[in-house]
Amino acid sequence: MNLANKLTVLRVLLIPVFLLLLYLGFPGSRYAALAVFVIASATDFLDGHIARSRNMITTFGKFLDPLADKMLVFAALLWFCAEGRFPVWAMALVAAREFAVSGLRMIAAGEGKVLAAAWSGKIKTASTMVCIILMFFPVPPAVDWVCTAVIVVTTLYSGVEYFVKNKGVIRFE
Repeated sequence: MNLANKLTVLRVLLIPVFLLLLYLGFPGSRYAALAVFVIASATDFLDGHIARSRNMITTFGKFLDPLADKMLVFAALLWFCAEGRFPVWAMALVAAREFAVSGLRMIAAGEGKVLAAAWSGKIKTASTMVCIILMFFPVPPAVDWVCTAVIVVTTLYSGVEYFVKNKGVIRFE
């Protein structure tokens, strides 16, 4: 297993640690969970850079990297839903986009095609992670709503763009 894949596996292993810290609720546990989230988020950017720059792109990495990203983001957003700081309708939109894009990728893979990630998807991921980090701090409710808006808008835009750019993948026969 190469370094990029080890970082991806580390991100997956950090998710239960992140959640455990949140649920233990000891003094400072939110900040400990935030530190774990930041480290896990950093592995997302680092593993991709290493894989591309060192020609370490593998089938395993192509499978696990996006799955690890979704698991980490879903864990954090579901936590904020449970706290009443991220609306369930927004979580449903995020989940719907992720399932739809994953479905489109599966259809393309079945036809031997690989769909490249768009820049809007990278912007969506980065802005979502920044918003999640902001929401860990004691911010006014208006900041939660701005973060919700940023996450929803970037999620919808990147999803629509992905389908428009890859409209030829789905044939309605």
